[in-house]
Amino acid sequence: MDWHGAPMTPLAGGYSGETFLVGEPGDEVVLRVYERQPERAVVDASLLRLLDGIVPVPRVVEVRRPDAGRPGILVTERLPGRRLDLLMPDADPDALAGIGHHVGHVLAALSGVPTPRFGELTGADLAVSSEGLPADDLTAWAWQFRDEGRLASWPDTEWKGLLDLAAEADDHLAGDHRGADAETAYTRRVLVHSDFNPKNLLVDPESWQVTGLLDWEFAHAGSPYADLGNLTRFERHPAFVDAVLEVLADRAPVLARDPLRMGRYADLWALVELAGSLRTNAVRRLAEDLLRAQAREGDVLAWPWETPRRDP
Repeated sequence: MDWHGAPMTPLAGGYSGETFLVGEPGDEVVLRVYERQPERAVVDASLLRLLDGIVPVPRVVEVRRPDAGRPGILVTERLPGRRLDLLMPDADPDALAGIGHHVGHVLAALSGVPTPRFGELTGADLAVSSEGLPADDLTAWAWQFRDEGRLASWPDTEWKGLLDLAAEADDHLAGDHRGADAETAYTRRVLVHSDFNPKNLLVDPESWQVTGLLDWEFAHAGSPYADLGNLTRFERHPAFVDAVLEVLADRAPVLARDPLRMGRYADLWALVELAGSLRTNAVRRLAEDLLRAQAREGDVLAWPWETPRRDP
């Protein structure tokens, strides 16, 4: 396969199979082919332009709208650095703390990009649409996968534990920014990357600086705790997590209230979908192990593995 005569090499790290490296060494760009969501190419291009200078994102080289059955296309520069998921297994606690410090700054910056409501991003102007949302609350969301997904096989005790956690999460997330009294409670929405984890972060292995935040296809308007929940889903090494939280305490007042637990509450939406979908892969199986442990123990901070890191 080629792009205007230049060879295309599939890039590892994701599950979409739609991302390619194009060009000769030293003059390469990244090509994304939007087969499944053709209109998303325009959204992602607008996001990258909006976030330039706020978080480290690649420069947009070219964007093509879908036309006559052809997919959308997005071409961006190739950023330097190594994927964080490849660096972390060999990193010592000092390195993990340094990396966590820089990741925390990126997360704090992203949590400061407000949106008017919860919903999907649409079009080049990044309008927020609440149409077609899958459920109004976590309990209703979980029931969808009990009725038609893999959660149907869960024993009643674990299912009851999950429903209790869903109600608890809904209560905390609905009032995560309270004013002087309950009547002034409101829920702030921000730009959520929604796949904020080591495989989508590029890091300079010498300075530990984050050089790129990649793959914006799932970005939406949502909870400011959602990306922290995603980041700590399978990564709980104290040196790394403590460094992230230390930065957030200083730089992200929107994440001030018990951020790790709130992140786990927000991540329940994704865990339920991952664990409950009829489709399965390595990440979904790990997600189910994690969610079942949380349901059994009645605690969103439950961790079913012996080590503080789990590579999906």
